[in-house]
Amino acid sequence: GVEYDHFARAQDLGPGVPEDIRAIGKPIAGWFGVIDERMDYELVGRVADLRPDWSFVLIGPVVKVDPSELPQRANIYWLGPRDYAQLPDYCRAFDACMMCFAINEATEFINPTKALEYLATGKPVISTPVADVVRQYSDLITIASDAESFAEGLRRAKGATRDERIALGIEKARKCSW
Repeated sequence: GVEYDHFARAQDLGPGVPEDIRAIGKPIAGWFGVIDERMDYELVGRVADLRPDWSFVLIGPVVKVDPSELPQRANIYWLGPRDYAQLPDYCRAFDACMMCFAINEATEFINPTKALEYLATGKPVISTPVADVVRQYSDLITIASDAESFAEGLRRAKGATRDERIALGIEKARKCSW
């Protein structure tokens, strides 16, 4: 499930974008959540190299990984943890939401609640092929198996309007609200 009304606030393009993300260049591919061994850091770095015109904003605490191993690029912003109440305001600044999960033992059986949270924002979503994401959301989320297809998904997401996939994603999230 998802707290739909909370994340749907990101659909309002009005004011309320936090100060620390306002100065970051657009378009923005965003992530929120724990930054740990489930994230594909190499993918993040490679996609940032392939899309130097995009900014990559990652929000969340770094846990169980050495922060010095996170990719560092001029267009990657590691903002650290933010309060749950603020997440929709950050998502308001995103042009696409990314689920850059590693395909490994830690993600073999995950069913990321982040998918429904991102769908509720009304933003395009690009994800690596985590089994449950492919099984449950491949009609709503762009599935990317490598850096090149992830970068292509972002290219297609740039300037995306409320197309049918986004509308269907919003409706799916609304139906899964608690």
